[in-house]
Amino acid sequence: MSEKWLITGGCGFIGRNLIARLRKQPNISIRVLDNLSVGSRKELAEITSFGDIDAAAAPPIRDAGVELAVGDILEPETVLKAAKGADVIVHLAANTGVGPSVDDPRSDCVTNVIGTLNCLEAARAHGVRQFVFASSGAPVGECTPPIHEELPAHPVSPYGASKLAGEGYCSAYFRTFGVPTTALWFGNVYGPYSGHKSSVVAKFIREAFNNEPWEIYGDGGQTRDFIFVEDLVRAICLAAEKGLGGEVFQIASNRETTVNELSIQLQRILEGAGFGPADVRRSAARLGDVRRNYSDTSKAKRLLGWRAEVSLDEGLQRTIAWFLSASSARECKVDKAA
Repeated sequence: MSEKWLITGGCGFIGRNLIARLRKQPNISIRVLDNLSVGSRKELAEITSFGDIDAAAAPPIRDAGVELAVGDILEPETVLKAAKGADVIVHLAANTGVGPSVDDPRSDCVTNVIGTLNCLEAARAHGVRQFVFASSGAPVGECTPPIHEELPAHPVSPYGASKLAGEGYCSAYFRTFGVPTTALWFGNVYGPYSGHKSSVVAKFIREAFNNEPWEIYGDGGQTRDFIFVEDLVRAICLAAEKGLGGEVFQIASNRETTVNELSIQLQRILEGAGFGPADVRRSAARLGDVRRNYSDTSKAKRLLGWRAEVSLDEGLQRTIAWFLSASSARECKVDKAA
């Protein structure tokens, strides 16, 4: 049976990886709604051919293809029209990261809360089969890990607060309107197509390619749960397939890694690829960052049949290999000879 998916923010890092996976499956039609503030038509074209449509007057999603509707999730009519005919909505478009939310809390709130509300309204209007919301462990805030889905929320950063609000609206739309919503708490995602990302793995690789120093905030003892993007998009697909309304799942590796440990492991792989040792510099700890973060993923294993399969070492090697490819070198403006 054919299925039609709307992916908001589909030109971004996770969106492109998700589309690449979906394109390997028969009978799935995809529409991307993206304002091109981060991703681009060119980057989408690297993984699939697509047709442009008018977001302001979008027809129902057409069979067996990929469509790009350029528009903003803050425009409710645009989202409503882009969602015509969708069976599944995967809501990835968002302001991402703690740092930008600390710099501009209002923009973070508007994008992540009002944008999510607009997408849920579209899901309600069109009777979608499943709505998958990209969230984070950030709503939980500072706690003793592992993080699990039943912990009370005490967000540290505005980003965590905005994602908590999005999860609250997902819960409300399921319980009041019957919209089948699933929220996924993403770990620290890394992997191919992350050339523009400011997250630590992509940032360190990009800086190594450009012979720039690595900046580690605080003492580097802060921990994160790093998950390879291929594992993550598999979880998104399972969440859409299972259709478990009103649920929240941790999607991470269930492994705790310090930033110092990550830098050592990453440097070893980079040196094996011919790069010199990185110049590591320390700076003050960032506002809004939690000290420890890793996840208990047993609920996802039990209800989704999902677990992370790619080790950190394998994932880092595959990510570096992508950065070494011609397409990523162009995207990152890397001069390997520098």
